[in-house]
Parts: sequence; C-alpha cells; structure tokens
Amino acid sequence: MGFVSDVETEYQAIRDGILGHPFIVGVGNGTLNVKNFKHYVLQDYVYLIDYSRVLAVASAKAPDLDTMSWFASLLDETLNIEMDLHRKYCQEFGITLSDLEQTIASPTTIAYTSFLLKTAYHGTFAELVAALLPCQLGYWEIGEHLSNLGKPSDAPLYSQWIDMYTSEEFGELASTIRGLADNLGAIVGPEEKLKMADSYLTSLRFEHLFWDMAYNLEQW
Repeated sequence: MGFVSDVETEYQAIRDGILGHPFIVGVGNGTLNVKNFKHYVLQDYVYLIDYSRVLAVASAKAPDLDTMSWFASLLDETLNIEMDLHRKYCQEFGITLSDLEQTIASPTTIAYTSFLLKTAYHGTFAELVAALLPCQLGYWEIGEHLSNLGKPSDAPLYSQWIDMYTSEEFGELASTIRGLADNLGAIVGPEEKLKMADSYLTSLRFEHLFWDMAYNLEQW
C-alpha cells in the first residue's frame, strides 16, 4: 500500500460518486444530451489552458532532471497534440475554433484551475503532484469503467471519448503520475503527507463538481 492507494481508499465514496454521476453514466450508455457534452468540451478546453500552465510550473519545481523532462514532455503533448486533437474532436460536434476561443470559464472551472495554479505556485512539489492525481488518474478510471461496461455503439463520438482515456499512452501517463506520488509520499514528513492528502481531496471534489457543472450547464 502506498500514498495513492491510501487516499483512494479513504475517499472511495467520492470516486464512486464520479463513476455513478449521471453525466458519466450518460456517456457510457449513449443517452447524455449532446448539449451537455458540448458544454463539457468547451469548459474542458478552457481548463486545459490553465492546466498547461500548471504543468510548466511542475516542470520548473521538479527535483530532478528525469521528472523535469517528464512534465516538460507532458506540457508539450498537451499544448501541441492534445489541444489540437481537442479542437478537431470539437469540430465533430459543430464547435468551431471561434467558439472555443470565446468560451467563458464557468464558476466551477475558474475555481478548479485557480486552486491548481495556487497549489503550483505556493505549494510544495509533492502537494502539486497530489493535486494532479484526481484528473490524471480519474480519467483513466472513468475510461476503464465505461469500457468494461461496453461502449455505446449508437453514440460513436462518446465511444471515441472513452477510447481516448483507455489508450496505452494515457495509461502510461496515469501509471507514471501514480508512481511519482507514491515515491513522494514515502519520503516526505507526516505534515507534508497530510498536505498532499488535502490537495488530492480538494482536486477530487473539484473533479466531481466539474461533472456537475457540465450536467447542469453551469454558467454565469
């Protein structure tokens, strides 16, 4: 048992709540209203912009060259590959580049990214890694969960979304961040380990709220 297993077990109820969220369930069985999914991908695009800034700070704060390089590579992939794929995927829903660029971040999106940026700039490297776990591990968990249930044959764009997060590349990302968090959890002192757990919990709560935001079409 390591840090990640400990916090996942402690906050299993929230993780189960995400897997059972009506947005996730609707993607899995193909019944989610496309209007809700469009709202999600627009907000996710805005999220990815600040997420990239967080990755840049993580690379700068990394304690060794290998970890610095890993975060720098992830930043490059996010900015130059994932966001381009995101734009092309959005086109399948009739969302233009102009639509993406004009998206106004919802209250939940602003709150979540503000927390991540605050942790990146003012927290320790270990706290920052812990704060990234619910997103990077959570999407892998969602993808595996929905894939095991059976992808919706009558909703190919939702099936494509599930495939994104069950890919070998995304699995490697999830495995790497998990190993990094476990290594940090094993060497930090008790006080910092508690801060890591708090960072994980706050991000996990925001992940759940992000799905609420998408399902409820939250806006100002």
